[in-house]
Amino acid sequence: MHKMKEQFEVDYLSFRTEVSKCRKSLATRELSKILVKDPTFIIGSRFLTNVFSRFRLLAKIAYSASSSVVSLAEGMPNEATFPFKEISIKLNDGSSFTLDGQELGAALQYIPSQGYPPLLQSLREFQRRVHAPPLWESRDIMIVSGAQDGLSKTFEAILGPGDSLLVHDPFYPGVQVVGLPEVIPIPQDEYGVDADILRETLRNRKLSGKKMPKIMYINSTGMNPTGIIIPLERRKEIYRLACEYNFLILDDDPYHFVHFDDVEPKSFLSLDTEGRVIRLDSFSKVISSGLRIGFITAPAPLIASIELHLQSSHLHAPTLSQVIVYRLMKLWGYDGIMNHFMGIRRFYKQRRDVIARLAEKHLNDLVDFVLPKGGFFLWIKVRGINDTWKMIMQRGITEGIIMVPGSVFMKDSSKPCNAIRASFAKASYEEMDLAMKRLADLIRSELRNNYSIMNENLFIN
Repeated sequence: MHKMKEQFEVDYLSFRTEVSKCRKSLATRELSKILVKDPTFIIGSRFLTNVFSRFRLLAKIAYSASSSVVSLAEGMPNEATFPFKEISIKLNDGSSFTLDGQELGAALQYIPSQGYPPLLQSLREFQRRVHAPPLWESRDIMIVSGAQDGLSKTFEAILGPGDSLLVHDPFYPGVQVVGLPEVIPIPQDEYGVDADILRETLRNRKLSGKKMPKIMYINSTGMNPTGIIIPLERRKEIYRLACEYNFLILDDDPYHFVHFDDVEPKSFLSLDTEGRVIRLDSFSKVISSGLRIGFITAPAPLIASIELHLQSSHLHAPTLSQVIVYRLMKLWGYDGIMNHFMGIRRFYKQRRDVIARLAEKHLNDLVDFVLPKGGFFLWIKVRGINDTWKMIMQRGITEGIIMVPGSVFMKDSSKPCNAIRASFAKASYEEMDLAMKRLADLIRSELRNNYSIMNENLFIN
């Protein structure tokens, strides 16, 4: 881990759950200095207060010790028993790389929980260059098995019984599957989270004496499901409220490089002068979803806490995937990565434009939608239909069309919602055209059925 200089003044201990406090993150943080061979580090007995910390210490020492050290400590399998000789990877641009020998052995072996050290260093340099966060020396990075894993581990570390989470409504349903104590929904307008309602909600909660929320979940760029990009001034308003009411911001930003604006969105991380932002990045949307690699950027004390929750489950994100991503970043360099992201952006922008034209062609006078500014989805609101659940989940499947009813993305999914989320990421243009036509037929059929039912009820009454 890089050496600490200035530190944030936030009391991070107050944001940890009782379970997280019991996991003694101090031992992990002190021991992680071994990764950079800090000459000031002394192994004291107070850092070895539980058996698991001792085992993780041995793993870190074994991984980072010089070649002259003979280790009989770790429980790592011998690489000679692995049945793999070589892994060769060819890229679409014609370049390639091969994993073999010691590098392949490392790619198939246990590593420190925080992540593959060469990839960690590459990601630190990448984040510093992309976001230029204030007080970078007081932050760090941890690699996770996709952003959902990072989301889950973060909530485990911060939210306990009686705690609450702020969310924009609608929001990504993967938040609720974690099993949260209390979710406080904040409505959106055309610019994302309604800052006035957020301010009023926080003010009223404080005046009522209720426990204040510890963290806010935000999907700031290409919001899932609406495709909104929160403008800079709105982000600043939200951040000011976080400082005023003392809560953290979890910025889940998998579509940061899949936006369709001419101006690069300025991240919450880049605005974070107080150390309140936990940023989730993912390679799933821009490199490969199957590699299952994401990473968390946050103040070092929060990384320390979250890492222990990773240790207690699967130890670390897949090593092979981490090594592949590292070699890719090393091969391409920063400019090559950004060129790849630009290509991704053009690819999905073209698909967005196509589905929007097809929606206008088939769904004119039946629905309303706003052209998404990022992400993979078109958020469609159906006129004259109160709830799309049965129409999509029952009759839609029968008619050969699958989309997601809007209620899935609401805090209270039992309430009616007239929206539908349609993805433009994978389907061919011909399939998109057919889907929009079938959706139009489905809506018209639903409207006719509703009209018939209404007339029958009037006749009976």
